[in-house]
Amino acid sequence: MFKKILIANRGEIACRIIRTARRMGIGTVAVYSDADAEALHVREADEAVAIGPAASAQSYLNIERIVAAAKDTGSEAIHPGYGFLSENAAFARALEGAGVVFIAPGQAAIAAMGDKIESKKLALKAKVNVIPGHNDIIEDPEAAVMIARKVGYPVMIKAAAGGGGKGMRVARDDREALDGFRLARNEAHAAFADDRVFIEKFIEEPRHIEIQVLGDSHGNIVYLGERECSIQRRHQKVIEEAPSPFLDEATRRAMGAQAVALAKAVDYRSAGTVEFIVDAKRNFYFLEMNTRLQVEHPVTELVTGIDLVEQMIRIAAGEKLALRQDDVKLDGWAIEARVYAEDPFRKFLPSIGRLVRYIPPDADGKRVRLDTGVEEGAEISVYYDPMIAKLITSGRDRGEAIANMRKSLDAFYIRGLSHNIPFLSAVMAHPRFAAGRLTTSFIAEEFSESFVPAPLGAGDKKLFAAVAAVLRRGQAERECLIGGQLPGHEAKPAGNFAVLLGDEQYATEVSPADGGYDVRIGEERYSVRGAWRLIDPLFEASVNGHPITVQIDRHGVGYRLAQGGLQADVRAVSPAAAQALKLMPKKAAVDLSRYLMSPMPGLLVSLTVKLGQEVKAGEELAVVEAMKMENILRAERDGIIARLHAKPGDSLAVDQAILEFA
Repeated sequence: MFKKILIANRGEIACRIIRTARRMGIGTVAVYSDADAEALHVREADEAVAIGPAASAQSYLNIERIVAAAKDTGSEAIHPGYGFLSENAAFARALEGAGVVFIAPGQAAIAAMGDKIESKKLALKAKVNVIPGHNDIIEDPEAAVMIARKVGYPVMIKAAAGGGGKGMRVARDDREALDGFRLARNEAHAAFADDRVFIEKFIEEPRHIEIQVLGDSHGNIVYLGERECSIQRRHQKVIEEAPSPFLDEATRRAMGAQAVALAKAVDYRSAGTVEFIVDAKRNFYFLEMNTRLQVEHPVTELVTGIDLVEQMIRIAAGEKLALRQDDVKLDGWAIEARVYAEDPFRKFLPSIGRLVRYIPPDADGKRVRLDTGVEEGAEISVYYDPMIAKLITSGRDRGEAIANMRKSLDAFYIRGLSHNIPFLSAVMAHPRFAAGRLTTSFIAEEFSESFVPAPLGAGDKKLFAAVAAVLRRGQAERECLIGGQLPGHEAKPAGNFAVLLGDEQYATEVSPADGGYDVRIGEERYSVRGAWRLIDPLFEASVNGHPITVQIDRHGVGYRLAQGGLQADVRAVSPAAAQALKLMPKKAAVDLSRYLMSPMPGLLVSLTVKLGQEVKAGEELAVVEAMKMENILRAERDGIIARLHAKPGDSLAVDQAILEFA
């Protein structure tokens, strides 16, 4: 077994690999860019080596520097994690030349499966079902349109060297094929330095289901069940689970057999994932094979009890698999939610900044597991993936795993930048998700392009009103204690409050009770039990015997409360103050309709209009790149360009003006 390994990655996956290596008694070496000098993975490793500037091309993608770091530290092997160099055949060759073991499959498998066109040809030879399409390189937009018509709309335009949702566009007509070809090529070039794309048929009502495989250097290959990865946004996975709520045992075995057949065809030696698209009739088609550890691997670990990182290390060290196919048993259910630094209320655009407050839920490693590479005070930068953490929960069945996830999301408190926890909570609470009726279009069909929380029902409003009244009563008691009055002559805290929630008002009566308060709203009574201090961002309590966790932020003179994917701005005031507030004038919002604002921090790649130009609604105005994804900004109305506030190459802040209409 290895005595020391280097992790050629960063963030949560580097921390996760370090944990397993430490348990196995293996020393670890972290590498880091200038931007990551104070990162968590650097401190958790036994040693750390600086490898260059913040830009990944000069650090985490710099093969020469990483190989030198391995040699200088005496590392016998390198684990690449996922992303960066994890599926880079040139990296594998460089390590072989340097005498360093690559904890990944061999060069041939990486090269064969890394090219999406060649991998489909290999899959056909291995008698694996493949999606109909044009499996050759497309040279220009006009050819893309002709091929798309021949295959039949809708089609998927995909990068040949793609992965992670980058370089992928769905086209349903000629215009979308033209735009999709250009954008897919640009994204592919930026992300993979390879702008080749191809076209395949887009499967309607598809599910994305993948099979985890393990293969050793002795010819043994097994599959470890499946993962359902259908909850996606813009082809980027958001929520994954194991097993799938859709597969029956016969389909599971058939998909597993084909995954193993493909792995054998390329002499696969490590952990890998064969991804399939499954239609409504359980017909399944090969999508791609990822020759690395997947982001969503924890759900497989929780339902099988198998540490995939440990298996990768043992396989790379030449050991035989200690398990056979009959040994693989699926026990319980697991769900993973990816917590991203993005703003779901602004079309899920990336968010960057410092984690001013970071309070994760309590994790025991099984019922609740948290894989993260950050802590309070860390910064999410523009240079790398916007993932903050992966929250994984398990249960005896799917319902229990969902319940544990909902509780954990409520207790996950992040401030300082925007994040997608409210959206994740809303997905978990959605009846269609609970029923397991999933497709890769779930998010597009059930949520708007910009996330809008579900409207509060009458019961939700009264629950928030009761909580707000309790918080205000606790604040009033604190104010009385610090009032400086003589003993026996203290002011008595008010017990009646008017809770203002939007345009509605609730008259509440709050009285102390054992362990909390009783609240009366009209004829309804709420037993609220739990302690809260003014500095606490979370209120963990029970309401009428049901445990809840409410996130609390001061919002002006009131509170912003969030729970279960719902949120509300509330103010608890005296009845007299409530009457006075009704007389206050409303402040008019500033009119920004004449401006094109950058919806995200990023790079202005291009401006397609000039000063004085007339534009029509729907015309392209600019392209902004963020997190290696290009976003087209279009005119929302007809107009004339009166002023340009930015130029191509400028770094833009969120809401920075790009241009102005007359």
